[in-house]
Amino acid sequence: MPAIKIQTELPGPKSKAWLDRRAAAIPRGVYAGTPIFIRSAQGATFEDLDGNRFLDLCGGIGCINVGHRNPRVVAAIRRQLDAFLHMCFQVTGYESYVELAEKLNQLTPGNFPKKTFFVNSGAEAVENAVKIARSHTGRSAVICFEDAFHGRTMMGLSLTSKTHPYKAGFGPFASDIYRIPYGVTSRARNRCGATLDAAYFERMLEDVFRQVVAAEQVAAVIIEPVLGEGGFVVPPAGFLEVLDTTCKRHGIVFVADEVQTGFGRTGTLFASAQFAIEPDLILTAKSLGGGLPLAAITGRAEIMDAPGPGGLGGTFGGNPASCAAALGVIEEFADGHLLRRANELGEQFRQRALAWQKEYDFIADVRGLGAMQAIEFSQPGNPSEPNAAAAKKIIQYSLKHGVLLLGAGTHDNVIRILMPLVISDEEFSEAMDVIENGLAYAAAELGLLASSAK
Repeated sequence: MPAIKIQTELPGPKSKAWLDRRAAAIPRGVYAGTPIFIRSAQGATFEDLDGNRFLDLCGGIGCINVGHRNPRVVAAIRRQLDAFLHMCFQVTGYESYVELAEKLNQLTPGNFPKKTFFVNSGAEAVENAVKIARSHTGRSAVICFEDAFHGRTMMGLSLTSKTHPYKAGFGPFASDIYRIPYGVTSRARNRCGATLDAAYFERMLEDVFRQVVAAEQVAAVIIEPVLGEGGFVVPPAGFLEVLDTTCKRHGIVFVADEVQTGFGRTGTLFASAQFAIEPDLILTAKSLGGGLPLAAITGRAEIMDAPGPGGLGGTFGGNPASCAAALGVIEEFADGHLLRRANELGEQFRQRALAWQKEYDFIADVRGLGAMQAIEFSQPGNPSEPNAAAAKKIIQYSLKHGVLLLGAGTHDNVIRILMPLVISDEEFSEAMDVIENGLAYAAAELGLLASSAK
């Protein structure tokens, strides 16, 4: 039976009623990506209040790698609910917090002693990573990257690249923040990425220390191993390795923000494992909790121990139910099936998307790592001119036909896929068929001829 079943106009009457209530009760700053309200979800599908069934290629913005209501995760949460819900780990300890910390210390890249601290969200993890790095180094400056996204707190926004809608009107932001190219400038990426080498990156970084901020002032460099909101950009070959080496040479804490790349999305448990790097701190969130709020800062023991007692904490950080869920998530990945599945899904997507690229001139790029894949849209024949309208048309078409997609990119011209890794081949193929039809729809609506029609 097809997973998709759309039987009303969107929004249906029940969702429409709740949209009206939402508008009256919720501030406009809380963006509404779709006009639907969800009733239930399982695996890679969900159903709205009006009985419409959808395939989920969004996954709660990358939070459901193990699937909606994963049985192992749900069972772990239920066991915890039967014991207790909240105690605050800084007041009375509980086993799941320590067990989960031990697991992350073991599983994260790097053959050295580690410690882990839990908070509620990726943005909180970013905030605390900066605090820890500053405490450890006695320095204040932080280097971040073009097209980065690190959250919506004031430090997170300071490190985030995109102004609208994230930063506009919220300044002033944190000081001593310095933004540099993600290996190569955004505009040059499609033109020269393949020609870059280690010597180029070394010169670039040393020039940063000469012209932008002195190395001895820098506490941390924070980077996404694959850009998330910035458009699912994989860094140029060798860049992360040079960055890691450079940080170690100058005593700078190297922070890998794996909030979106972590827990299987890229085909390994952590994207950092696919590069020859050993980050000093690794940040995880999103799919770590299997649907519950949880984030972690895991890193070298001597760095993590820099803040004094009471310097780190939070009332709900490492909530018992969230820790139990995360232990269930780790069990789901233990046999390697979901990691293999991530690579299989990524390859299936790439094969279809590369065929679409040959057909449509407005597809500028197909890229990603594992199941973290994206399509970038441009004006026909001009890969450097973003085409946000095409991405928007395809996302809207897909939703009306039962597939939930997300946009991305500094110019809003990228479609990213973040489906649960438990999606079946049949479900994924059905979703790809809808996207394919959406491409034809967008081409017709915007007057963009397919290559074969020229």
